[in-house]
Amino acid sequence: MESVKKFTIDGNSIFDIPSFYKEVNREFMKNEDWDIAENLDALNDLFYGGFGELKSIEACDLVWKNIAKNKTDLGRQTTIEFYKNKLKKPSIYNTVFIKKKLAELEQGQGKTYFDIIMEIIENHPQVNLIDA
Repeated sequence: MESVKKFTIDGNSIFDIPSFYKEVNREFMKNEDWDIAENLDALNDLFYGGFGELKSIEACDLVWKNIAKNKTDLGRQTTIEFYKNKLKKPSIYNTVFIKKKLAELEQGQGKTYFDIIMEIIENHPQVNLIDA
């Protein structure tokens, strides 16, 4: 039986959205000459496999060190800023949707960027998240 490939990202290297993707790219795209984009769709695509370090891997362990720190780093305030930046480009993004998400967050509800990342990982049962 083949052992499951293990990937480790270090939460101490993550303090915002760009640094999250830098850490993900460091671990999952190290043998590629390109990186995944800094967006949730790209992260979701990564976990489907077929490229990067997941090119020929059916399942993996994702060890996320210091994950509790990143729950705050990628939490409510970061997510509010993320959505406010999208509102600066109304021709690209659905502003009605974004304003709804902002209102939820400002009322202390709604999903944070961290919550959405967790949801993406949960939707890929072949990725076993290990809180380390």
